[in-house]
Amino acid sequence: MLPDGERTMDAVRLQGEDKIVLDGRLDEAVWMRAVPATNFIQRDPNAGERTTEPTEVRIVYDSDTLYMGVTCFDSEPDKLIANQMARDGNMGGDDGFQWVFDTFLDGRTGYFFEMNPRGAMGDALQGADFSSRNRQWDGIWNARALISEIGWTLEIAIPFRTLNFDPKSDTWGINFQRDIRHKNNEQSVWRGWPRNQGLNRMSNTARLTGIRNVSQGRGLDIKPYLLGTSESFPGRGQSRVSNNANAGIDLFYSLTPGLRTNLTVNTDFAQAEVDQRQVNLTRFSLLFPEKRDFFLDGALFFDFASANIGGNFEGDNGADVLPFFTRRIGLDEQGNPQRIDFGGKLLGQVGDFDVGVLQVHTGQEGAALGEDFVVGRVKRRLLRQSYVGALYTLRDTRGGDLVNRQTAGADFRLATSTFRRRQNLSLSGYALHSTNPLDTGKSSAFGAELSYPNDPWYSSLEYAEVQDNYDAAVGFTRRTGFRKFQPRTGFQLRPASAWVRRFDFRADVDWRVDPETSRTLTREVDLKAFDLFTNSQDRIQVHVLPTYDMLQEDFTIAPGITLPVGHHYSFTRYRLDGNTADRRLLSVRPRVEWGQFYSGNRRELSMAVNVRPRPGLLFTVAREQNHVTLAEGAFYTRLYRFVTETQLSPFVSLVNNIQYDSQSSVLGWQSRFRWILKPGNDLYFVYIHNWQEDLLSHRIYTLDRRATSKISYTHRF
Repeated sequence: MLPDGERTMDAVRLQGEDKIVLDGRLDEAVWMRAVPATNFIQRDPNAGERTTEPTEVRIVYDSDTLYMGVTCFDSEPDKLIANQMARDGNMGGDDGFQWVFDTFLDGRTGYFFEMNPRGAMGDALQGADFSSRNRQWDGIWNARALISEIGWTLEIAIPFRTLNFDPKSDTWGINFQRDIRHKNNEQSVWRGWPRNQGLNRMSNTARLTGIRNVSQGRGLDIKPYLLGTSESFPGRGQSRVSNNANAGIDLFYSLTPGLRTNLTVNTDFAQAEVDQRQVNLTRFSLLFPEKRDFFLDGALFFDFASANIGGNFEGDNGADVLPFFTRRIGLDEQGNPQRIDFGGKLLGQVGDFDVGVLQVHTGQEGAALGEDFVVGRVKRRLLRQSYVGALYTLRDTRGGDLVNRQTAGADFRLATSTFRRRQNLSLSGYALHSTNPLDTGKSSAFGAELSYPNDPWYSSLEYAEVQDNYDAAVGFTRRTGFRKFQPRTGFQLRPASAWVRRFDFRADVDWRVDPETSRTLTREVDLKAFDLFTNSQDRIQVHVLPTYDMLQEDFTIAPGITLPVGHHYSFTRYRLDGNTADRRLLSVRPRVEWGQFYSGNRRELSMAVNVRPRPGLLFTVAREQNHVTLAEGAFYTRLYRFVTETQLSPFVSLVNNIQYDSQSSVLGWQSRFRWILKPGNDLYFVYIHNWQEDLLSHRIYTLDRRATSKISYTHRF
C-alpha cells in the first residue's frame, strides 16, 4: 500500500496578458506553468494502490477568480459513462470528478463541488463529514467539459465572491476524488484513501498555498425577482381564475470575510420542487425535507446534535428530535404556502464561534394568523473536530389566544479521526426544553450517541428520552413519551473476487420504554442477514424485522379500520430488495416485504424502473402497493409516480412529475422548466395541476391549478 502523508500544491497567479477562456480545452500557456496534483490513490476496489488511470489537477487564479484545470486521462474514452446533465442531479452512476475546499483550514466546514464528462455541475456546503452536507446550496460558478482522445478535461471558474474565506491566510484545505465507473467502479482520492476516511472527511484535506491579494468585492449581492401567476381552485370553491404579478428581492452582504447576512422581502418559492409522496402505515408523522432556497442556504449553521443522531449508517436520517425544522415556517400542516413578508439571516464564523440567526415574519392569510419566528444558534469549536453549542427558537403568533412558544437547548460533539491512529470515534449529546402553556412539566428531551463508523467494523449506541409534553413549536418531533435504547453494529467483508465488491451484515435494535414504568412500548429489530454489493454497482439485500408494538391510543390505520388502545402485538416481517446499477440503460429497484402485521398480515410490493435512452433523458416509473389484511378489516394502498427529466444542456432542463396515492386520492402533476441564463440568473416556468378522485361518484375533478413564470437576476458589487 502507498503512504498517505501530507500533500501540498501551489496556485499560480495569472500574469500580464494571461486569460482563461472557458471551453474545456486546457490550451492556455498558464496551465503549463502550474505544477499539477497527481498520483491519486485508490479507495475502491484496491485500497492503497495507485489508480489505473492518471489524473492531473492544476489551479491558477487572478484577483477575482480561482480557475481549475482537470485532466482525467482515460485509455478507453469511448466507454465513458455520463448520463446526467442537470444542475445538482444524481451523478452516482457516472464517471465523475469531485473536490472540496476547506477555505478556513479548520477541518470542519467547506465547499463541495462535482462534475461529470458532460459538464453537469453540482455543489454543496460541506460539514465535517458526509452526513452534514447541504446539497441544496447553489454557488455562482461556471465550467465546461470536453471529451477527447486522451479522456476528458474540465475548465472551471469559481469567483472568490462565491466563497467565504480568510483573506489574511494564503493556505486552504483541498482534496480531490475521481470515479471511473466503467472500470470496475474504481474510486480514487488525492489524500485520505482508507475506507473510513476519503473526500467526505474535511480533516483529511491537503494544502493549497499561494492564494494572495484576491478580492471578494464589496461583499454585496442583490437578487431581485419578478413573478407572474395564474391560478384557480375549482375543487375548493374558487373557480375564478386569478392573475397576479409580484416582485421581491434578496440582499446578501458580507459583514466580514466569514460572516454573511441575507435579507429577503416578499419571498416566493414558486420554483421549488413538489414533495415526493409517501405511504404512511405508522402511527407517527412522516418527515418531508425542506426544498425552499432561502431556508436551505446556510442550513448547516443551524444543525443541532439531535438531527445527526438516529441514522442507520446509510444516510437515512431517523432522528426523533429536530428542535429547528424550517418547514414549520411559511407552510401550514398540509404543506400549503403562507405569505412570507420578510426575513433575515446572519450566518458565519466569528473567531472560534459558528453563529446562525434567523428572523421571519409571515403575513395573515384567511384563517392562518401571521407569525414571527426567531432562531439563534451558536457553536464554540473545540480541538480539531469537536464543539459545544446552544440553540434558541421562538414562535410568536400575532393575535388569537396562542402564547409565545419557545425552545432552548445545548449540545456537544467530541470527535476524532485519529483514534487508534486512523479510526473514527465520536460522542454526541443534547438537552432541550420547550415551553409548556399548561405548565404541567415533562417538556424536555435529551439524548446521546457514541459512534464508531469505520471499516470493516462499525457500531453505535444511542440513548434518548422525549418527555410527554415536549413540543418544539419550530421543530419536528416524531413521537413523545418514551425512553429509547438503540445499539447498532455491523461488519463488511471484502472477498478477493472479480465479481463481488463486499458483503455487509448488520444488527440494529430500536427499543423504547415508558419512562415512568419501564414497560416496553415498541421494539423494532432490523437484522440485515445478507447484503451483497457487486463490482458493477448492483446490490441485493435481505432483512428480517421482528417487531413488538403496544398501542397507547387508538390507531386508525385506514378509514373504518381502528386498532384498539391497550393491545400489544408481536410480529415478524421479511424484506428482500435490491437494485441494478444506475449507469445502465435500464435500471430497476424492486422490493418485496411480507409477513405478519399487527393482528394480521401485510404484503408490500414496489418497483422503480429507470430508463436512460440517451444522456440528458431519464424516464422513471415507480409503483408501490400494500395489501393489508387485519382482524379488524382489510385494505389496499397504491402509489404511482411517473417522472421525465429532459436536460438539453447543463443549463436547460424540463422535469415533469406525475404522482397519485390512494390515501389522499389526489392525482398531481408538476411541470418545471429551468433555464440558467448564466450562473446566478434563472428563468423558471412551473405548472401544477391537482385532481381529486371522488370514490363515491367514481369521477375525477380538478382540485386546483397554478401556472407560474419567474425570473431572478443576481448583481454583484
